[in-house]
Amino acid sequence: MSAPFSALQQLLRRLALVALAGVLCFGLTACGEGKAKAPTLSADDIAAIERQAEGFLAARDRLPELATLVNEKDWTFTRNLIHGPMQEVGRQMLYINQRLLPAERPEATKLANQLKAALAQLDEAARLQDGEKLRKSYIAVASGFGKYAQILPAQVQEDLKQI
Repeated sequence: MSAPFSALQQLLRRLALVALAGVLCFGLTACGEGKAKAPTLSADDIAAIERQAEGFLAARDRLPELATLVNEKDWTFTRNLIHGPMQEVGRQMLYINQRLLPAERPEATKLANQLKAALAQLDEAARLQDGEKLRKSYIAVASGFGKYAQILPAQVQEDLKQI
């Protein structure tokens, strides 16, 4: 009686091992299909960033003009340029930052804040008619524009070069 019982036990063990192997195969296959994809920007995000980046880059393109005004210590027109064509830069960077990938937002916000602070310092130097502070502030503004432009997504940079 123990021989049939022993054979049945072995058969059940083999069946259990085959069932376990099947469950593992199906489980691993199911997990493998849902590979985590790297986060990407949607077409709507890219379009929104491009719209805002156009204005940002237009302001950046005015840097040579601003440099001339700074070198000439033209206090009034320096402030006019900051409060006119460059006034929207802060808002544009805010909208760009909202559309970037979550991992990129802290650095973008930091760079945007640095650029806004540099613009404020430049404006204050022009208001106070402080030539040395004006020169140093201009360098910080130019650097800020360059650094922030680098965080724009590569696709946006390429698309805007074609325009």
